[in-house]
Amino acid sequence: MDINVAQLFQTINLNVIMPEIILSVLGMALLLVNVFVPSKSKGYLAWLSLIGIVGAGCAAATGWGVTLESFSGSVVQDDFATFFKMIFLVAAGLAVLITDQYIEREGCNHGEIYPLVLFTTVGMMLMASGTDLMTVFLGLELMSISLYVLAGFNRTNVKSNEAGLKYFLLGAFSTGFLLYGMALVYGATGTTRIAKIAAIVTEMGPAATGNTMLFIGMLLILTGFLFKIAAAPFHMWTPDVYEGAPTPMTAFMSAGPKAAGFAAMLRLLLVAFPVMKAEWSDLLWILAVLTMTVGNLTALRQDNIKRMLAYSSIAHAGYALVGLVAANTTGTSGILFYMLSYAFMNIGAFAVIVLVGKQGEPNGTVMDFAGLGQKRPLLAAAMALFLFSLAGMPPTAGFIGKFYLFSGAVQEGYIWLAIIGVLNSAASVYYYLRVMVYMYFKPGDQEFDWVTVSAPVALALVISAAGSLIPGIVPSVILQFAQQAVKLI
Repeated sequence: MDINVAQLFQTINLNVIMPEIILSVLGMALLLVNVFVPSKSKGYLAWLSLIGIVGAGCAAATGWGVTLESFSGSVVQDDFATFFKMIFLVAAGLAVLITDQYIEREGCNHGEIYPLVLFTTVGMMLMASGTDLMTVFLGLELMSISLYVLAGFNRTNVKSNEAGLKYFLLGAFSTGFLLYGMALVYGATGTTRIAKIAAIVTEMGPAATGNTMLFIGMLLILTGFLFKIAAAPFHMWTPDVYEGAPTPMTAFMSAGPKAAGFAAMLRLLLVAFPVMKAEWSDLLWILAVLTMTVGNLTALRQDNIKRMLAYSSIAHAGYALVGLVAANTTGTSGILFYMLSYAFMNIGAFAVIVLVGKQGEPNGTVMDFAGLGQKRPLLAAAMALFLFSLAGMPPTAGFIGKFYLFSGAVQEGYIWLAIIGVLNSAASVYYYLRVMVYMYFKPGDQEFDWVTVSAPVALALVISAAGSLIPGIVPSVILQFAQQAVKLI
């Protein structure tokens, strides 16, 4: 027993999970600070959270270019995990910046919201760095449970309560599929380590497809992840949850968990099941088309701007699935680039919605943005930039991201998939431009005199605008990091 314990401790390298440790310790500390340092304003908790996020980012960045394993190989530090960790930290940091002003206005000024954001980020990090199915499941559950609470955080709002309950019920249901799929894969291979599963499946060769237990297990695992990224037909929870959840948390869950789902799917499919690519790529081809089409066509009919962005989020998951179907360097690096860009442009758009909204969020329709261009020109210009980027218009980051996703599909011969993707992207321009038409060309009755931009929200808008524009003008730097990250998988 002593030898086994000694061997176990020899496999533990805490540097591999140092960003997770920093955020976990800080999250627990903030819970205690919130209790023992009573204060009406919780802004200091936001700034402490930001310090921790920056510290975790520095810890993650020091691992770039270095591949290390820990806990007997169940967690890995590599460039792939590091890139995704930076995406999660960007999403968390921007969400924290736009939260304080919102929760004070809505009267749900509870300090627990910041530790929950940190714990959610830890879960997403474990999903990206986990090389064991159990580690991935642990990260997914930590992320999901925190998100259930965040979705229903505004307890005095009926829609927020409904959002939390719906997300919990459907999320628990999808988790059952995921766990059962992992059990079947374990039954077929005798291991939960992704690398060992890859070796066994490769040894099986073409016979792996005929292994019913393995094939169904892979499909069930995919079902669980497709729910998290809001891919059709597993998207039914998205519009209600996005509309009912507190707007900063809607922004956070629209970017972070989606990226975490893609991180886990990329590592699992490209490492463990490349032999079965013909089967899962055909399935994802169909789901990508369905997801893009359902998301965009339904968004065309939405007047509520949060529901519109919810269906838009579904469509963007479809675009990213195009890169996963291609499964080449261009497509997979395009996914990483797009997830980072999407975090900036989508959270930036939600930041503007936070500012335009009133207490109780009555200003939630597209028509309520009428006249914003004349009354608040800088705010309208920022919103226009984010919407242009979401639509994939040059020279924004959204254009470059879609270009690489569709280029990857063309390189692998998926011409029709790329064409459908371009047509869907063109269709999305209508509902994004509709918001801009109301901002600049429709007279508004409101003076927007209640709109006050606090320093944290202004900082979030500046960072989001830079992240939506600069990578579109100079994409080579981020693409170089993304391509290096996907080489390992």
